[in-house]
Amino acid sequence: MNIYDFDGTIYHGDSTYDFYKYCIKKRPKVLIYLPETIFFGIGFLLKIAKKLTFKEHFYHFLKVIDTETMVEAFWREHQKNIYHWYYEKHEDTDIFISASPDFLLRPMLSKLGVTRLIASKVDPQDGTYDGENCWGEEKVRRLYEEYHITRCDEFYSDSYSDTPLAEIADKAYRITKDGDIIPWY
Repeated sequence: MNIYDFDGTIYHGDSTYDFYKYCIKKRPKVLIYLPETIFFGIGFLLKIAKKLTFKEHFYHFLKVIDTETMVEAFWREHQKNIYHWYYEKHEDTDIFISASPDFLLRPMLSKLGVTRLIASKVDPQDGTYDGENCWGEEKVRRLYEEYHITRCDEFYSDSYSDTPLAEIADKAYRITKDGDIIPWY
């Protein structure tokens, strides 16, 4: 069984950021939430606002779109950003763990034949979180909570923030910005 991060790992780029840009292009009305996003983004950078607080305010743009329809249209245009190596590596037992929202990743992973996803639980209507942002140690905690898994065969990620997951893998690999696969250490 292999575990993968999503953004920067099998997806070239950051799907959340790309989705936001896509929504701005298709529904410029989402920009009404930009001042709020900037305000809480600065608060996060200055360490006076929590990451979760910033992210919830960022996702408020979902209030003015039909999220399900927009996600479907987004993936029709952005599926090309999936690295081709993943199509060759795919196994039915794969698990994806990501900080990106479940509502955004699940439709694409379903197209890829992936059924097991652990991601940030974000309400697609208003951007509120149900629980913690799925990042760092939280990924390992949720992997155990949802599947009682403490080891995996292989792990793939682009970020050293995923070291806790790399440490439970028999083999861990890092994905470069060009999509190349290299040993973790």
